[in-house]
Amino acid sequence: MLRTGIYLQDRYEILGLIGSGGMSDVYKARCHKLNRLVAIKVLKREFSDDPGFVSKFQMEAQAAARLSHPNIVNVYDVVDEGSIHSIVMELIEGITLKSYIAKKGMLEVKEAVGIAIQVAQGIAAAHEQKIIHRDIKPQNMLISKDGKVKVADFGIARAVTTQTMTSEAMGSVHYISPEQARGGYCDERSDVYSLGITMYEMVTGILPFQGDNTVAVALAQLQEPITRPSLYNPEIPVSLEGIILKCTEKKPEYRYSQITDVIGDLRRVLVHPAEDFVQPVPDVDMSAGTVVIKKDELKEIKRGTDSVRENPRERDHRRERENQPERAGERDWEWDEEEEWEDDGQRDSGYSDEGGRDTIHRFERLFTALGILIAIIIVAVLIVVFSRLGGLLKFSSPRTPSTSTVVETETQTSQETVNEMEILVPDVLDLPVDMAEAKLKESTLVMKVSGYEDSDTVDKGCVISQSVPEGTMAQKYSTVTVVVSRGTDLVRISELSLDGMTADAAKLLLEQNKLVVNLQSEYHDTVPEGSVIRFEPQQAREGEQVTLYISSGPLSAMKTVPEMREKAEGEAVAALEEAGLNPGEVSKEFSDTIPEGYVISQEIEPGTLLKEGTAIAYTVSQGPEVKEKRFVAAINETYNLGSQIGPGALSSDVTVAIRLKQEVNGTLVYRTLTEAVTVPGNMLLPVSFTNIEGAPGVDSGEVEVVNVGTGDVLVSYPIKFIETE
Repeated sequence: MLRTGIYLQDRYEILGLIGSGGMSDVYKARCHKLNRLVAIKVLKREFSDDPGFVSKFQMEAQAAARLSHPNIVNVYDVVDEGSIHSIVMELIEGITLKSYIAKKGMLEVKEAVGIAIQVAQGIAAAHEQKIIHRDIKPQNMLISKDGKVKVADFGIARAVTTQTMTSEAMGSVHYISPEQARGGYCDERSDVYSLGITMYEMVTGILPFQGDNTVAVALAQLQEPITRPSLYNPEIPVSLEGIILKCTEKKPEYRYSQITDVIGDLRRVLVHPAEDFVQPVPDVDMSAGTVVIKKDELKEIKRGTDSVRENPRERDHRRERENQPERAGERDWEWDEEEEWEDDGQRDSGYSDEGGRDTIHRFERLFTALGILIAIIIVAVLIVVFSRLGGLLKFSSPRTPSTSTVVETETQTSQETVNEMEILVPDVLDLPVDMAEAKLKESTLVMKVSGYEDSDTVDKGCVISQSVPEGTMAQKYSTVTVVVSRGTDLVRISELSLDGMTADAAKLLLEQNKLVVNLQSEYHDTVPEGSVIRFEPQQAREGEQVTLYISSGPLSAMKTVPEMREKAEGEAVAALEEAGLNPGEVSKEFSDTIPEGYVISQEIEPGTLLKEGTAIAYTVSQGPEVKEKRFVAAINETYNLGSQIGPGALSSDVTVAIRLKQEVNGTLVYRTLTEAVTVPGNMLLPVSFTNIEGAPGVDSGEVEVVNVGTGDVLVSYPIKFIETE
């Protein structure tokens, strides 16, 4: 473990330990060359001597260094210093997605979708570079304080090649795909599976596959079906559930083929959450060849199917008959189903159980007929009983009516009773909840609200749909469930005409629509600098984030800032002009290390891309500061004003001031020591100063008491100045 305060390559100062993993420690550090905070991942000492671990560590650096995306942690440098192997990365002030899920239990659908989109965008950037992460999990996703999500830790990532890529170094077992668990081929769809498991955990707060050990979890990934996340969180819309289930299909060919398709569907969830647009069931592969089944094999299949329907006694009889020779004329006239499978249309006499099967069929039909007859009798009896209990049958004479009359009367009466218990369901669509409930109550029906949905067409608080359609007959006092509109806070950004608008104007317009704005800069050859190139998403709800991509002008017009520090001012200005940039404001400072006339610092760091003609301010050294010597004096006197004013001093007053008079380079110079003040004429005026600072190089002077009213000098005291540091 590295100590706080040590330097790597005389540049990176270790400030403290952030966290520790299986094979590396992560430290917070400061880069003194660029004056910024960074994170440094250092391979643990026990692995530093193992070439395999060092190679894997370097593999991570090579994979991550190729990637540059807002949703991927940037890699700045690789440091190999003796036995210390480290990677210098962007420092993210925030927490991991795993910690965030643990803190909240489960995330709201919109928040989970927003995070998933950002993660998927980072994965997509890696896939564009033919890099498979292979360890997608919440522990490797960092959420910064401003809400930006970044994918980190490409420790087991590998570039896709034409060779078979196996999971020699598997990711965390709870998130790996089945093909990784079995050590098979991995591609982009493996990351899609891990993202699906991550989304599952975000919206439910739990992992779909559990076990006592890693082997049990891996077997569950391979064998057990995934439980629908809506069973743990009913708030999950059908669209998001479909995406999660499609991402986590066991077979890669049934998942999304590329991560960009996942991003498209996730954005669609934000617009149409209740729409079931994901098709998880794979199409049948029609390219497979036809399998020819032989006649003997077909007979065995049919015979096996029939045996499922037979009871044990019938099966024993059939087997007994099969062991006896077939008797002529035993075949029945009924159609033999097995003849339909013959290729030449001729009857096959090889079956020896036809007589037994025909007998079984006759018994089946007989029992079926008896069952129907018994059911009819039971229904008729029940009708009679209920009709008598309701008093609906009136017998006017003791003579018993005929059976047909009773049945007809009972049937008619039963129908009337059913009709009296049913009601026509009214239409309550687009009605406010209270009005809809009252309307259903008038029809002796009960209303129940099953949920709320956003709607762009139905007003807030009104019914969107009803479970029983208008005009349907329903039992009285039965329940009709309805879905109620939450209204809509959807903002159609595409209708705001943001393209070409200035960044400030577009940001103000979006904020007026209660949207959170994130500005991103991009170079563009045609869109003027400072104007909107594009935006995403095309529509969003209040409080959601919208990203504006602002033009930085054409990349060809950008110039690189040269190194100016520790160069003579003329040489530094020439370097600026050669780079297509202009010198800006010049300030000067004393320096004990930089010679006079040389540049101490520059406003913009070297290597920065700036628009051609941009002015760069810089600071020039004045050399070491020369401190001038001071000349100081002191005086402690008392002056009696009455000696000048005379006998009337007791009843009069005078305005006086005290000043210092010196001759500097042949010129008299005055400096006020005490401002003008009015005092009694008989006062003893103190003239006392302990630290009078005079003009540099002048060792004498006079302290004068002056009558401000007349300008007369009442008294003057000569003083001597002493030279001091």
